[in-house]
Amino acid sequence: MSSVMDVLPDLRVQLNELIEKDQLFPHFQSIVDLRRGRILGYEALIRGPVGSALQFPDALFSAAIEAGLQNALELSCRRLALKRFAELRPEGKLFLNISASLLSSPQYREGFTQELLDELGIPVSEVVIELSEQHPFDHFGLTKSAVMHYRDMGFEIAIDDLGSGYSGLKLWSELRPEYVKVDKHFIAGLDRDPVKKEFVRSICNIAQTMQCQVIAEGIERIEELRSLQQLGVGIGQGYYLGRPALLPEADLPQLKEIANDADLQVYQSPDFADTAFSLLRSAPTVSPDDAIGKVSQLFQQYPHLNTVPVLYEGKPAGVVLRSELLEKFSSQYGRALYEKKPVAKLLSQNVLVVESSMTLANLSRIVTDQDDFAVQQDFIITQDVGYLGMGSVRDLLKRITDLKIQNARYSNPLTLLPGNVPINREIDMLLRQNLPFKVAYFDLNNFKPYNDHYGYSKGDQVIRLLGELISRYAASSNNFVGHIGGDDFVVIFRSADWQNLCEQILLEFDDAIRAFYSPKDLQNGGVETKDRRGEPAFYPLLGLAIGVVQPDPLRCASHNEVAELASQAKKRAKAMPGSAIFFSRRRGVNCPDDPID
Repeated sequence: MSSVMDVLPDLRVQLNELIEKDQLFPHFQSIVDLRRGRILGYEALIRGPVGSALQFPDALFSAAIEAGLQNALELSCRRLALKRFAELRPEGKLFLNISASLLSSPQYREGFTQELLDELGIPVSEVVIELSEQHPFDHFGLTKSAVMHYRDMGFEIAIDDLGSGYSGLKLWSELRPEYVKVDKHFIAGLDRDPVKKEFVRSICNIAQTMQCQVIAEGIERIEELRSLQQLGVGIGQGYYLGRPALLPEADLPQLKEIANDADLQVYQSPDFADTAFSLLRSAPTVSPDDAIGKVSQLFQQYPHLNTVPVLYEGKPAGVVLRSELLEKFSSQYGRALYEKKPVAKLLSQNVLVVESSMTLANLSRIVTDQDDFAVQQDFIITQDVGYLGMGSVRDLLKRITDLKIQNARYSNPLTLLPGNVPINREIDMLLRQNLPFKVAYFDLNNFKPYNDHYGYSKGDQVIRLLGELISRYAASSNNFVGHIGGDDFVVIFRSADWQNLCEQILLEFDDAIRAFYSPKDLQNGGVETKDRRGEPAFYPLLGLAIGVVQPDPLRCASHNEVAELASQAKKRAKAMPGSAIFFSRRRGVNCPDDPID
């Protein structure tokens, strides 16, 4: 196969001329905060003269590789991008690409970027260095020294094209960059590809642990954007959010739409958001055979550290507490006596160990029940019994407070139960995880005539009664109780005894509702009032209709389809005499192979 240089032998001359005469043109592509609907910054991309064979980056860099001018090209691109950014001074950060090979090149001069910034008056805090090994000439990949070189100068670091390079994950784990950019291959068609979704979800999990922000590259469709938001990706880039342009785009029409959805996105965080995993942070560890002096050094190195986990074969054996170490060392000759002894001599097992999948609610109960568990103390987080990291009670309290504020914001004011947004979020999460669940839709029969006859105050009392009954029987760590509005309630059942619980709710409601009628209406078995046309009509006592469905995650794309299934089942229940439960055998919308109810 002919190379670029074989086909166009004069490209080397053209490329040299472009570099020497500064005929390369920086373009800027928006990088968008997907949670707030605002521009976070811009990636600098280079273009050659319009209409030339070297207009686009692929041709430019391919020609540069063939001609041995890749490093000269990159240095020129960097200089021009910084100069143009300084002239335009748009709001946000500049993401600047630097390839691995340049850092070990003879043409590379240390301090080049810093000198340019000083000359142009650009603060280091406004520039993010994107390090990549995407080019064929990056034979040695990225190194820790390359990253530390820029970090020591005060730059934030982004690893570009995660998933395209052979050492990306290893590099990420070692270098802890501020940003990681997921390769566009994993974003294209994400909404239709469960494997890609799992890849991105895993990246989000790792990023949460490393306190690193994920940037999704190559977003070209609204469906991809929505899927990324549901997976918890906070930053995006791609043609849908803005194409590369000579002038940075500050007013993108898509931003308004993203900002309007900000409230919804609170409940579309990753699936681990309400578990102990969300509190995970790294901490230095020791083994039982290490000297106690090593622990003392760790406490000196990390002033805010109160607990050092002790691991044996990857599993937590206990901890060393700062307070206990200081007590030993404060006695006469204490340091001399203990410094060289093994950690096992100071091992404390007075530590809480929890699995990463434990809900924050359960974790909070456990912490509260332990009277001697100090607020300052840390706890160990494990996964399949193996050590994962540490969490703090302070972080737990803050997270619980945040969740309560979020839940209160979306609660129904009459019952204080979660409303539509958290209900939809819970259903979407279960669908994404392909977990079995049932949705029970509760609705009152003849409620409007009752409201018209007895008044809204009495009607509100009936709604509160129903909410209390449903919560008393159905609320648990496995089930989710929500109030859609009016007299409509939903329970998302994960427990196997859903039918028994629904029957108990129905029976107790039929008994309790009698207290909300006058003796006369009870004797008559209902109320006389006017119908929708203003004509006199008789309506029986209030009844409870419960429609139940078991959605198939492979047939239901979102909560919208589940809601339609549940609504159809509720209508069937309301058509039955008196209070009734109807279980629909339909598991998807418009599925001809489903059984007929």
